[in-house]
Amino acid sequence: MSDITITPDLTMEEVLRRAPAAQRALFQRYHIGGCSHCAFQPTDTLGQVAKDHNILDVNEMIATIVQAEELDGKIQVEPRVVKEWLDRGEEFSFIDCRMPEEWEKATLEGAEQLDYDDASKYMGLPKDRRLVFICRDGDRSLSIASYFIGHQFTNVLAVRGGLDAWREEVDPSIPLYE
Repeated sequence: MSDITITPDLTMEEVLRRAPAAQRALFQRYHIGGCSHCAFQPTDTLGQVAKDHNILDVNEMIATIVQAEELDGKIQVEPRVVKEWLDRGEEFSFIDCRMPEEWEKATLEGAEQLDYDDASKYMGLPKDRRLVFICRDGDRSLSIASYFIGHQFTNVLAVRGGLDAWREEVDPSIPLYE
């Protein structure tokens, strides 16, 4: 069980600070926060966002946020663990899901670049294959990992903190970029 406390009177800024997965969870479940039409302001309370989007049960929204945050915690893996798997030659797909212009700024040895033009090739992989996603800061990789979990893949992970954490914990020679 989670120790995250989310209440209807919290501002969205505070909700997202306590539970970063809330952004993704609210969009996936309620189509809230993904575009200008369904956006919210950081100063809006969660209760106000529920009201503005005709969500009758704010406690259900809270449960959705907490569940998403718990799932994020379960699917994150530390950079040094992935490095150990690579060093041992373990069998898994290590997929860099940064955009092509980001790859040009910093490469990550051992990772294949996600083919955004042909994502269907990944759907043919065995559903129990270990897939490990990495991005710059860990956010995009969580979204992509969630996508694969939603497509019944059972062994999906995202590198906690992404390439930024990899640089700090594993390889400080990787260049910083914005």
